[in-house]
Amino acid sequence: MSDESPQKAVWRLDVGSEAGTVELAQELSTILRSGDAVMLSGDLGAGKTTFARAMIRALVDDPELEAPSPTFTLMQIYEGAGKRVVHADFYRLENTVELDGLGWEDATEDAIVLVEWAERAREALSPDRLEVRLSFVDGDNREARRLTISGYGSFVQRLAFHKALRELLQKSDWSDAKRSFLQGDASTRAYERLEKPDGRRAILMISPARQDGPPIRYGKSYSAIARLAENVVPFVALSQALRGLGLSAPEVYRRDFDAGLLIIEDLGGESVVDEKGPIVERYLEAAGALAYLHAQRLPDMITIEDGRNYHIPPYDLDALLIEVELAVDWYLPHLKASISSGARAIFLNLWRQALIEAASAAPTWTLRDYHSPNLLWLAQRKGVSRIGILDFQDCVLGHPAYDVASLGQDARVDVSNELELKLLAYYAKLRREADSGFDMAAFAKAYAILAAQRATKILGIFARLDQRDRKPQYLVHLPRVESYLRKSLRHPALADVRAWYEANIPGLFRDA
Repeated sequence: MSDESPQKAVWRLDVGSEAGTVELAQELSTILRSGDAVMLSGDLGAGKTTFARAMIRALVDDPELEAPSPTFTLMQIYEGAGKRVVHADFYRLENTVELDGLGWEDATEDAIVLVEWAERAREALSPDRLEVRLSFVDGDNREARRLTISGYGSFVQRLAFHKALRELLQKSDWSDAKRSFLQGDASTRAYERLEKPDGRRAILMISPARQDGPPIRYGKSYSAIARLAENVVPFVALSQALRGLGLSAPEVYRRDFDAGLLIIEDLGGESVVDEKGPIVERYLEAAGALAYLHAQRLPDMITIEDGRNYHIPPYDLDALLIEVELAVDWYLPHLKASISSGARAIFLNLWRQALIEAASAAPTWTLRDYHSPNLLWLAQRKGVSRIGILDFQDCVLGHPAYDVASLGQDARVDVSNELELKLLAYYAKLRREADSGFDMAAFAKAYAILAAQRATKILGIFARLDQRDRKPQYLVHLPRVESYLRKSLRHPALADVRAWYEANIPGLFRDA
């Protein structure tokens, strides 16, 4: 791939058969969006219609669709799989005025447009376009083609990403794998399961570098202040380090740091919960895995196998406080409530006082999202390695109580008071066995404070997912998280914080 200008990227490759042309068309269909245009050019018989037909079939999810060349009709419209596709042929077009008579503007609005001989009316197409030129390759193979694929506008990045993905799969010997989409999480990451003909499986993790948001404080973005991972380097580092300690993080088979692509071990799909809720044995083992981790002497820097160093950031007061502010920014508007600037300042000052002790304690690796969606059960393994751990790229150096609270007050599933106490007792027992000086009273205090901080943050996150990201499915969890928050706020160390909530969010307690 070469960037010939800031608005153009070019990718050239050869395919040895018509099947290879079809496969590439199907692959490129995955990066198309409504409003995009694909221009097809090449000599007569070079395969433009073959390419277009394969792409249309993939877009409308109809592998048997005939999709003939629209040479005489000039335009053909297809609907399917929630998409509208316009296939046009401008070979017989005299001028762009003829397009008006065809109702071109109405037909192509919000459609994916594929045009053969598009150079005859290039100005009628979107500036966000893909140009594909097919040419014959010298030699005895009549099906061999050279494809020159040029991306313009938004396609510059999309084409670069697709090229990187294709090369990663080929280099890792996963190019023949069947790819199936997996349900993602609340982040912008996407996942696919790869399954080879021989039954071997892996996970493709798609996590392009996070674009830094606008500065909101100290000249830094929210993600920088909250210490969120901005690329896949932390995942690779923590995967290596956790596995080195004997814990079951996915092994990274292949990686492309620049594109944000990883092929990782598939740990399966057996959860730590069932239709009834938490499976006690598995939750206890998950608590045991945390106790084991927290008993280790853990570094603040990890050297990745390729020699680069990754420094784990601190879970400092700035990060903890910017997170609780999410409740003010998103959860209160969800409740149709608002507060004054003075009340907001008091809120932050109360939380600062409550959190300062926990933020100053001797830190450990805080994985940050240690709850049921990110925990798997690996029955064939032994001891703490039976817990498969996912989604740890936002790991920070923080108080050990944070992850225990993530588990004991699981935001996605009801954890009873009885089970929560069992988890705490089991964790404390293991910590005392490893260190007779383990202070359970101090830990319990930190647990209540950090559980309340986490619940406050999650209320803001789930409300934001609804309002900003159009993901209302997370609202179903709000009552559970509110219940956890009320419980944690009962701790004497949070009396002043609780008073603020009672004064400014009275419904949080009145509805209980």
